[in-house]
Amino acid sequence: MAEPTRVVADLLVERLRAWHVPRVFGASGDGVEGIVAALQRAGGKPAFVQARHEETAGFMATGHAKYSGGVGVCLATQGPGAIHLLGGLYDAKLDGKPVVAIVGQQLEGPYGAAYREIELLRLFSDVCEFVRVASTAEQVPSLIDRAFRTAVATRSPTCVIVPQQLQTAAVPDLPPRSDGVFSMAPGLPPARVMPHEEDLNAAAQLLGAGRRVAMLVGQGGYGAADEIVALADRVGAGITTSLLGKPVLDERLPFHTGVMGELGTTASAQLLGGCDTLLLVGTNDPWTDYYPMPGQAAVIQIDIDGRRVANRYPVDVPLIGDAAETLRALLDRVPQRANREWRETIEVSFDRWWSDATARADAPAEPMNPQHVLRELSPRLPWDSAVAVDVGSVTYWYARHVQLPPGVPAHLSSTLGATGCSLPYGIAAKLAAPDRPVVVLAGDGAMQLNGLAELVTVANRWHEWADPRFVVLVLNNRDQAGMSQTQRGAGQVAVPEAQRLPDVPYAGWARLLGMHGLRIDRPEMMGAAWDEALAADRPTLIEAVVDASVPLSPPDQPFADLRGLLADRAEDGGEVASRARAELVRERADGGDDLT
Repeated sequence: MAEPTRVVADLLVERLRAWHVPRVFGASGDGVEGIVAALQRAGGKPAFVQARHEETAGFMATGHAKYSGGVGVCLATQGPGAIHLLGGLYDAKLDGKPVVAIVGQQLEGPYGAAYREIELLRLFSDVCEFVRVASTAEQVPSLIDRAFRTAVATRSPTCVIVPQQLQTAAVPDLPPRSDGVFSMAPGLPPARVMPHEEDLNAAAQLLGAGRRVAMLVGQGGYGAADEIVALADRVGAGITTSLLGKPVLDERLPFHTGVMGELGTTASAQLLGGCDTLLLVGTNDPWTDYYPMPGQAAVIQIDIDGRRVANRYPVDVPLIGDAAETLRALLDRVPQRANREWRETIEVSFDRWWSDATARADAPAEPMNPQHVLRELSPRLPWDSAVAVDVGSVTYWYARHVQLPPGVPAHLSSTLGATGCSLPYGIAAKLAAPDRPVVVLAGDGAMQLNGLAELVTVANRWHEWADPRFVVLVLNNRDQAGMSQTQRGAGQVAVPEAQRLPDVPYAGWARLLGMHGLRIDRPEMMGAAWDEALAADRPTLIEAVVDASVPLSPPDQPFADLRGLLADRAEDGGEVASRARAELVRERADGGDDLT
């Protein structure tokens, strides 16, 4: 019997396998049917994970990159399928994660008259660092390799477009090549990146001279927790994190003030408002209104990507390098100069905020306070779990009230802020590590956007998981509460027709799919519900009926009034601004360390 003909799609799948791709997330369609068939012939290496929609496939690929540290791969056909991928790819771009998109293209007749034709090169040119169309079989291995190398080196999405006719073409005799691919560490260039000696010395001098040192840690601090804490102890610094940096450190450290920014803590705003020296570690956090006022603090920034240095805030000493190695080099240069008075002030400030936050979470609401729901989860989170968080009011409650166990990964669409990311992220996290429990935190807006559909994916796959625990929390408040409260805070009138949501029986839908479903509307039942869900023998959806009117209450912006004054006076030459800033700095230098 003659051997089956090897086609170009088989060649593409072989390159994916050479790059150790475990799974491809996508939706089938006529433009990629050749690739889907080749994945089936490959016997699940890599596996094809069918999403309910191409957009969620893109989020799954980004989630895979975030939770596994590898390269996420997604697949879509041309036309609307390709368009739907953009949300997930922009999420990867803005959060700096490597993703490779493979897009099919069906061409019928002369180019320019094809059905559902879209200029794919133009469509993907902004979001992807590398976009190419394969036109011959010989190009496919090289284009796949280049897409992976570019995605890894630039921490960004890339795209290879493969016409349908090429996918099913027989593979000609190609030149021999090695099947081995030397994989680079995901997200990092292959070289050792370290700052110059003179820059390290200058940074160490500023840190050593600082009286009130603050550290703002982002996702670039992953893998450097020990070095961050050691340097903070060396100089008596307080630590705050960006939302993406929340899982980097143990938030129970007494000098850790929690997340900064609008959805963060008052203690973090006070830390940054009172510091005279600021060390930024792997962060590109956009909440610039919560940074110290320009001119108030000496600033050092560590980042492996020089494009991000001083992107958000003026920097005195830039340090281009890997966070862990750069911090170790600083430790060798910074003298022991702990300021216990500053540290004690920080700790008192956080304790005061935590007490206030506890009181707010315990405040009565109708029928239940959403803050209480998240507070009840915090002490129950398994030490080996993974957490996926959606965008909306649930993000605020997660940022403030959930203290992650050390080492627990937690991700969300932070920079893009794409609603509907949590279920796809959770699925990607579970497929990457089927033996660890996953907790998904979402609002009812996200569930109605795409979560109800992706519960079908969970129901279809959970029997294969070594640990079946997959807990989905839905805050059911019948309102897009995050948007409504933001509008009210800006003095706008919320439009009920646009903000109100239908009351959907989320727990009942989960039960219809063969999962466990709990509907909770009494605060005294919430703890037991979490216990039941985290001990269940199948995925569980907790529908928590909560009050949409509980205020988000962002912390006060430090120097908000003064910033407005300075902006008003800038057109007059900035003399008033300079005097005001100098006066403020003198007051802080003379007085004090009181964060209040």
